[in-house]
Amino acid sequence: MLVKTKAIVISALKFQEKSLIVKCFTLSSGLKSYFVRDAFSNRKTSQKIAYFQPFSILEIEAVHKNKGTLENLKEIKTAVPFQTIHTDIVKSTIVMFLSEMLHHSIQEEEKNESLFEFLESALIWFDHHDEVSNFHLILLLEATKYLGFYPDVSEIDLPFFEMNDGIFTLFHGINALTEHETNLFKKLIDLKFDNDQRVFHVVERQVLLKVLIEYYSFHLEGFKRPKSLDVLREIFS
Repeated sequence: MLVKTKAIVISALKFQEKSLIVKCFTLSSGLKSYFVRDAFSNRKTSQKIAYFQPFSILEIEAVHKNKGTLENLKEIKTAVPFQTIHTDIVKSTIVMFLSEMLHHSIQEEEKNESLFEFLESALIWFDHHDEVSNFHLILLLEATKYLGFYPDVSEIDLPFFEMNDGIFTLFHGINALTEHETNLFKKLIDLKFDNDQRVFHVVERQVLLKVLIEYYSFHLEGFKRPKSLDVLREIFS
């Protein structure tokens, strides 16, 4: 079946000497993996590889056989030409980390238009703003709305957040955050991209990042700690 759709690049893995296996989150079909033959074999290599940087937003035409195997791309063009995301060292590090997080988080080949539209609008905002030190924290928390485990905030005034059940509680159980961590988490829940990005100190961001990774691991089977986490911590230290 020939499909035309927008696609967000999640990862690109070199295969043998000349080819790539590219995982994309598509608007039409959810998560798809594509085989890009001879990606490294001609004079236009650098141009072709540039399409597949993490979180590039593409317009693609592809043949989807929908058999759980690698699909084939026929046409590729840039849908959103980013100005800063892949050239600014801080932003490119954040993108590397977030794409790795989503690589382990979006696990099903099914359409999720609302998640796609959220990611697309978030990335466009990210590209156009300079104060972005909390972007990765806000995006990871907001993404849980579309992944199915956003915290239940109906009892948000209670002092502890229980990670396993995703609820606020009166008691400090074995899987609950401390009161200090819970207060930071509440602050993050209220935060939007356009709020003051300096609302947290460096150490508080590190605490929240640890909390979010643990929260994802509680709710996603087989979730793996991102290898790029240490690089991200170094950038924000």
